[in-house]
Amino acid sequence: MNFCQYFKPISISLSPNTEKDDILLAFKLIFQPWLWKNPSTGSGQVVDLEEDFKKYLGVKHAISFNSGRSALIAILNSLGLEKDSEVLLQVFTCNATANPIIWSGLKPVYVDCNETTFNIDVEDLKRKITERSRAVIVQHTFGLPANMDEILEICCQNNLILIEDCAHSLGAEYKGKLIGTFGKAAFFSFSRDKVISSVYGGMVVTNDDELAKKIKEYQEKIGYPSYFWIKQQLLHPILMNWLILPTYKILGKYLLVLFQKLRILSKAVQWREKFGEKPDYFPKRLPDALAILALNQFKKLEKFNNHRKEIANFYYNELKNTPFKLPSATEQIYLRFTIKHPRAHEIIKKARKNNLLIGDWYESPIAPPDTKLDKMQYKIGSCPKAEKLAKETLNLPTHINISQEDAQKIINFLKTYGN
Repeated sequence: MNFCQYFKPISISLSPNTEKDDILLAFKLIFQPWLWKNPSTGSGQVVDLEEDFKKYLGVKHAISFNSGRSALIAILNSLGLEKDSEVLLQVFTCNATANPIIWSGLKPVYVDCNETTFNIDVEDLKRKITERSRAVIVQHTFGLPANMDEILEICCQNNLILIEDCAHSLGAEYKGKLIGTFGKAAFFSFSRDKVISSVYGGMVVTNDDELAKKIKEYQEKIGYPSYFWIKQQLLHPILMNWLILPTYKILGKYLLVLFQKLRILSKAVQWREKFGEKPDYFPKRLPDALAILALNQFKKLEKFNNHRKEIANFYYNELKNTPFKLPSATEQIYLRFTIKHPRAHEIIKKARKNNLLIGDWYESPIAPPDTKLDKMQYKIGSCPKAEKLAKETLNLPTHINISQEDAQKIINFLKTYGN
């Protein structure tokens, strides 16, 4: 066993999608700052990415931003909703969905989730619609499409705007139709641990010409993030794959904390967001440097998702007839393979001691777990199913850098400590 194999963890996150070509591309871009920001002087690949998205999804408009948060802010600010209008969204989600609602002067109304699919509970959705309700954000959790037939019917009956949260589900289909094409608008995320990753990045898609015009105007006026911020993101795949992960067991985990503290690397969720506050780099346009990374990943989307399904099938076969409750076997892309066990958090902690960094999406109804729920306007007890799931779910990795040998090591661990 060589040095890297011994110290490098089997991980669910930490730039999971990056392959050699992605790392080398980021390394090359570090030395080409004239390509970082403005498509008019750079490579123009922001436009290329938007065009590729339009063609892939078969939609009329695709408008890019520097994150899924910025994309959602752009949608909400372009809809022209009255202040304090209610936007319904499910819990068992991240504060990255709740915060843009609050930052836009609107009121989040939290809907419970289904314990089997982890998606929005349509019965609870019906109960929580009021005369102030204006929109519903539907999350396709972990790449499993929500029940769009029922949701569309509810939205139609109650005159609600449907927004799809596709952060987990690029490439997923519902009854043969791609996710992201059902609502008035949809947004995608290219965050470091999403379906495709450019460390940060996002996209809005819509077939509504008037809404697209407003979102495009919004995009043009918000400007780009700083060169410093862009450099942080370009350094992420380089330092993660060449230094942090290869030494993770003895040194890398401490380097990661140090680099984030020194602001050499960014965090996925900044501390301000946990208190409902908005960092100054949201909302911003997508810089060309990150569009270049995202385009390289987008070309590999089919390969990535096919691999996820293969690993998920392996987990299904190996974990049947065990104490673990497996996810719904319906068609999905398996961004993560989420299972249930009454001692989920204990198993996650034990796995980390064995250098297996399996996942904890979500340990709280609104993640990360140290998010201040009162600042998110969430009341404990209002969504009991999600609160229960937060105590008993754990996620297994399915990304392109997980081999069947890695998956077998995870299975061996789970069979040992899950009984």
